[in-house]
Amino acid sequence: MGDKKALVPEEVIVRKILFVRGEKVLLDRDLAELYGVETRVLKQAVRRNRKRFPKDFMFELTKQEFEDWRSQFVISNSDKMGLRYRPMAFTEQGVARLSSVLNSDRAIEVNIAIMRAFVQLRKMIASNKDLAQKLKELEKRHEKHDEDIGLIFEAIRELMTPPDAPPKKIGFEA
Repeated sequence: MGDKKALVPEEVIVRKILFVRGEKVLLDRDLAELYGVETRVLKQAVRRNRKRFPKDFMFELTKQEFEDWRSQFVISNSDKMGLRYRPMAFTEQGVARLSSVLNSDRAIEVNIAIMRAFVQLRKMIASNKDLAQKLKELEKRHEKHDEDIGLIFEAIRELMTPPDAPPKKIGFEA
């Protein structure tokens, strides 16, 4: 499968992944587009197999989430017609579960591509966490050095400050 060109490029999938309720999800309309089926067909298949999709696999956006999501885009009236109903949001497990409901060759290939995109996204997030941790460690080291440098400057300033009383002279006066 290394020679075979991806049916759907990973970048396309990653751009469609949203964060809703702290979860990475794909919306039903985006999944339907990727799978090459109508949104209503995908939703119908899910409703017929509702037991396969617990709330942590798939949920419908609340009215407020739906409005917030819609307000992020300038949607034409023709596009709004397809958005009369709140979309279903599928987590990674829900997308994996879809492969048992949509059983075409394209659905299987696209599903594999989506799983790879989720894995890639997880790696990117983990990499960013590692980078953030290293930055924190550097900041801590820098703070320690700042303290040391501050003490050095303080000592230099003390050496540069003239004494309050003139020093006593040593030796003979003639």
